Amino acid sequence: MKKIQVILFLITVAFLFALNKFMMNVNNNTLYSMDTGELVNHEHVSSQRLFDNVWQTVKNNYYDPSMNHQSWSRWKEHYRGKIKTDDDAKVAIDTMLASLDDPYSKYMDKREYSDQNSSIDSKITGIGVNIASVSGKVQIINVMEGTPAQAANLQSGDIILDIDGKTVNGLPLSDVAALVKGPENTFLQMTILRNNDKFVKKIVRKEIKIKTVKSAMDKNIGYIQISSFLGTSTPNEFIEAVEKTKDADGLILDLRGNTGGLLPNAIFIANLFIPDGNLVSIVGRNNYRYDIYAQDTEFEIDKPMIVLVDGASASASEILSGALKDYKKAKLLGTKTFGKGMVQKIMPLPNETGLNLTIAKYLTPGGADINKTGISPDIEVKLTLDDLKNKKDTQLETAKAILAQMIEAESKTALKK
Repeated sequence: MKKIQVILFLITVAFLFALNKFMMNVNNNTLYSMDTGELVNHEHVSSQRLFDNVWQTVKNNYYDPSMNHQSWSRWKEHYRGKIKTDDDAKVAIDTMLASLDDPYSKYMDKREYSDQNSSIDSKITGIGVNIASVSGKVQIINVMEGTPAQAANLQSGDIILDIDGKTVNGLPLSDVAALVKGPENTFLQMTILRNNDKFVKKIVRKEIKIKTVKSAMDKNIGYIQISSFLGTSTPNEFIEAVEKTKDADGLILDLRGNTGGLLPNAIFIANLFIPDGNLVSIVGRNNYRYDIYAQDTEFEIDKPMIVLVDGASASASEILSGALKDYKKAKLLGTKTFGKGMVQKIMPLPNETGLNLTIAKYLTPGGADINKTGISPDIEVKLTLDDLKNKKDTQLETAKAILAQMIEAESKTALKK
C-alpha cells in the first residue's frame, strides 16, 4: 500500500508539473498556478476592483481569445465606476461571463467558493443529507451512513419545513444548505414532514467525510463505483477499493452519474490501467497542445473489465473511460456519455471569491474531441421505466453476465498457451 501511495504522489506531481508547463506556454501572464497550496486569496479589494480583476483574469486566460467573437473591453467600459457592492460585482461578472456562452465558466462568491473547496477536501460540517427541490419543497434525497442524520432517523423522502424556525419552502438549495451547515458540535432544530406526520428533530452538526469510491465483491467479479472525481481523497479511496477487489478475476468500474471533478484524479486512475502512452491531450489558446503521458508506476491493473457509463458521465469520467476504450483496456456498457470535453482551472480571486474558468479542451488518446458529442458505449444497454420503478439495474446485471463470459474466454486462452 505504501508503494502505491508513493506512486500516487509522483504521478500527481508529474501531472501538476505538466499542467503548469502547459499553462505557461498558453499564456505567460497566467495569474495563478495550479498547485496543492492555499486556494483562497485573502486580499480584500473594492467591489469595482474585484470586477476589474475578473475581467483581466478572463481576458488573459480564457481558451478562446476571440472571447466568443466579441469586444471584451466593452464590459470594462460598461461597468466602469458603476459597481458599489460585492453583490453588484457578482451580477456584473455573471452577466459578463454569460456572454461567453460557456456553461462551465462560473464566478463564485465567498460562500459558493468555500463550499466548492469543502467538496474538494471531501469534508463538510453538517448532518449528512443530500437534498433536492421537489415541486418547490425541500426533500431529503438520501441519508449518509454513520452521520448525525442517520442517528436522528431522518429518511429519504422526508420534507424539510423549517430550520431553526426559518421556513425553507421556496429558498434556493444553497441557502438551505447554508442553514444546515455550521460549527462542529452545535445543534440545529429541524421540522420534518413525513407522510402526514409533522415532527421536530434536534440534531448535532459533525464533520462529514464524503466517500467518493465504493467497492464490493460478487463471487469472482469486483465492483468499484466512483461517484465523483472532485475529492482529493479519491485516489487513495480508489487504491483501497483495488485492494479489496484484488482477488477478482474481472472488474466492473461504475462511472454512471459521475459528472467529473479534478483532472489529476482521472489521470492517476487511468495510469493504473495504462502503464505507458498518452493518456489525454490538452489543447489551449491558439491550439497549443500538450500531451500528458503515463508515468512509470511498476504497477498495472490488468484483468477483464467493463466500465458502466450513462448520459451523466462527464468530464473526468469521460477522460478515464475514453482512455480505457481507446487502449482497449475495457468495454464501455450503458448509454452515450454527456460530452463535456472542456478543462476548467480553479482561480482564487480577492475577497475570498473564486472563478472556474475554461482554459482548454481535451482530446482522448485516439484524438477524439468528444465535447457536445460524448462517447458511445461498446455495448448499449438502456434502463427502462420499469427497471427504475422496480429498482432493477439491468445495466449492472448485463455487465456481470458479459464480464463472466470475458473471464471464461481469457481463461481458455491462457490454458491453450
